[in-house]
Amino acid sequence: MGAGGAILVAIAASMGNFLQGWDNATIAGAIVYLKTDLALQTTEEGLVVAMSLMGATLITTCSGAISDWLGRRPVLIISSVLYLLSALVMLWSPNVYVLCIARLLDGFGIGLAVTLVPVYISETSPSDIRGSLNTLPQFSGSAGMFISYCMIFGMSLETSPSWRLMLGIIFIPSLMYFLLTIFFLPESPRWLVSKGKMLEAKKVLQRLRGREDVSEEMALLVEGLGIGRDTSIEQYVIGPAEAGLSWVAKPVTAGQSSIGPACASRRGSIGSQSMPLMDPLVTLFDSIHEKLPDTGSMRSALFPAFGSMFSSTVEPRHVKIEQWDEEENLEREVEDYADGESDDDLQSSLMMSQPALSSKQLIDEQTVGPAMVHPSLAASNGPCWRALIEPGVKHALIVGIGIQMLQQFSGINGVLYYTPQILQEAGVEILLANIGISSKSASFLISAVTTLLMLPCIGLGMRLMDISGRRQLLLATVPVLIISLMLLVVGNTVEFSSIVHAVISTVCLVVYFCCFMMAYGPIPNILCSEIFPTRVRGLCIAICALVFWIGNIIVTYTLPVMLSSIGLAGVFGIYAVVCFISWIFVFLKVPETKGMPLEVITEFFLFGARQAASAKNH
Repeated sequence: MGAGGAILVAIAASMGNFLQGWDNATIAGAIVYLKTDLALQTTEEGLVVAMSLMGATLITTCSGAISDWLGRRPVLIISSVLYLLSALVMLWSPNVYVLCIARLLDGFGIGLAVTLVPVYISETSPSDIRGSLNTLPQFSGSAGMFISYCMIFGMSLETSPSWRLMLGIIFIPSLMYFLLTIFFLPESPRWLVSKGKMLEAKKVLQRLRGREDVSEEMALLVEGLGIGRDTSIEQYVIGPAEAGLSWVAKPVTAGQSSIGPACASRRGSIGSQSMPLMDPLVTLFDSIHEKLPDTGSMRSALFPAFGSMFSSTVEPRHVKIEQWDEEENLEREVEDYADGESDDDLQSSLMMSQPALSSKQLIDEQTVGPAMVHPSLAASNGPCWRALIEPGVKHALIVGIGIQMLQQFSGINGVLYYTPQILQEAGVEILLANIGISSKSASFLISAVTTLLMLPCIGLGMRLMDISGRRQLLLATVPVLIISLMLLVVGNTVEFSSIVHAVISTVCLVVYFCCFMMAYGPIPNILCSEIFPTRVRGLCIAICALVFWIGNIIVTYTLPVMLSSIGLAGVFGIYAVVCFISWIFVFLKVPETKGMPLEVITEFFLFGARQAASAKNH
């Protein structure tokens, strides 16, 4: 129950994705009537659908910098306002030009929500359930699609369905989202710590965790701001203490392996893997997880003495937490510190000469250097673009950009937007001929049933996300995507009866959707929200999200053209090839991040990147 606050906050934040799913379904249904009412050409049809994607792409270019500057919560509030405005304009839109403007505003809201919600949830969630909570946006998005398809099916039974009402009714859930962002969502504690607002961060953590003592996690959040500054993990043992109930990091004594019981020594071996193309970071993370205790170790997933991973010989100066929100006292402490220590010493993020400091001391009498809280730091004044070329950040960007790009080119969003039309082309109305509804209504009904079936699959994915892990889920489910797509190719190339053709198409689409939503749907966003340091997380997430939206636009805008030129079989064949490439990328490049604190994940990325670079040089 201690994490109840974080769970409720994650559910509220995921309302932004609920609205995205609602929008995906409503435009998929409304376009069927819209293109007839406004006499749209194929290119205009694609433009109306893709306009929101263009808006999301445009806003994503600056969303990271804005969130690092203003905070996560204000950006989510702006997102909810944009949803509200777009709903009103779509409800009124007299022509295609006004509709495109409304879809652009809608895209701005979607872009901010989809980019920042995974970051926000990752930064507010306990490590041991972070994966499950970050699957909530996928669940919410599918729930929004289901409710919207049910609404569209009901409207399609009317004599003259109104596409304006279909699009504009999103105003109601948008208003709920706006109220939640204003009155319920707190600011991210990690963002608050990055701005030196320690008292406020502590209060938010106490609310999220449901307990008064959050000193250990506060110490870890403070430590995370210094990641990347001359860290040497190899010099320390990381492992369970007190029968696996907590975690400690301590200096290695003579004769011990580099990373102790939690990870076999990687010195000299991290660059030489069993598979030459496999990223050494994958092996590093796997070896850590293999050594984790089975019980208790991930309940808090914290490193109470994490600062001892950073070498220092300086007698620490302690700053009371009550002083950290007082600018005058803060600057005086920083100046005193700077007067007494050398430049080299100032690079250490959490100066600790005694690893035996208790977790209570770590936060009540926190050791703070100017690298942590000085106002001139990039961490306190928005993202630092130069950080993007740091080995760990650059390495993480390769993983994040790669997984987002491949996810989009697997075709999921194009298929989602055009599901009713694909089902119509597959002759799905023959399956429902006896209930006396039109082919359009039949396609909407099956789309609703398909999204309903997604929900338990996403629920299973939520359960497995922090048990089997992100990497294993992808490796297990992507082959199912490939098989379902190949069966769709066969079903649309081999001559079958109308009923067999419709059954194959419907079943394979359902399997494709369900498996995708269980793993490949949420995991890229989860990974991207985990693998970047706090000081540049917003900026890096924005870069990965930009790749996501560009791929989304390409897939969505080209799908109608591809359907008319190469047919369903050709489209599904291309998507199957991309899924195969995705599996190879995941196997070679994507490490397992389940259960580890964000600060530890980013630290290992830095360490792995440096070791890989060192191995190449030798």
